[in-house]
Amino acid sequence: MDVRAPLTIAVAQPGCEPYDVGANAAAHAELVRASEARVVVFPELSLTGYHLDAQVLDPGDPRLAVLAGACAETGTLALAGAPVADGEGLAYIGVLAITGEGARVAYRKMYLGGDETFRFTPGPAPVVLDVDGWRLGLAICKDTGVPEHAAATAARGMDVYVAGVLEHAHDGGVPPERALRVIGDHGVWAATASFAAPTGEGYTRPAAHSAIWSPDGAVAAAAGTEIGGLARATLT
Repeated sequence: MDVRAPLTIAVAQPGCEPYDVGANAAAHAELVRASEARVVVFPELSLTGYHLDAQVLDPGDPRLAVLAGACAETGTLALAGAPVADGEGLAYIGVLAITGEGARVAYRKMYLGGDETFRFTPGPAPVVLDVDGWRLGLAICKDTGVPEHAAATAARGMDVYVAGVLEHAHDGGVPPERALRVIGDHGVWAATASFAAPTGEGYTRPAAHSAIWSPDGAVAAAAGTEIGGLARATLT
């Protein structure tokens, strides 16, 4: 009988330069190297900042090479946020899965909020990634507040609910509240990467406090408010 090996996950709070994919990819790469983790999760739209007018990012963009290089060195899967497009030219808020072999669009945000609806299209379906026998259900910000999203993702089989989010500091209780609801409903691990650096659309003071929770609801690891912060936990 195969025994699944432990999986080390980190949630990261990178610095963010508005619209500057190259600089942000380099900041992501630094955190990948520092994390000592198999998977590193980044916040919503982390590669451009939360700027709803940012250009869509092609997964083959050469500015991502520095991040792919860090993933190659460390054997890490980075889950980074970016605006992406499909073959029909529709724009989405996406998650890029980046490894040493390059980047691909892994997930598109299904539940949009506020002004996002004027620019972006809702994603088509939940996604679960298999990483070393662990099944990671992907989510972006408002997705985590919709119980149907977690339920549909869990129906595909998930061990961890992984989200990149952005909240104001005065809404800092929202991500843990949502994570604990998902845990209570589905008995899984939860990992939330939240912005600490100021970013667009009025988020001058983001919530930070990225964290990982175990299936019993205990905090397994948590970051503070520092830009460049990391929290890491080993799932067993």
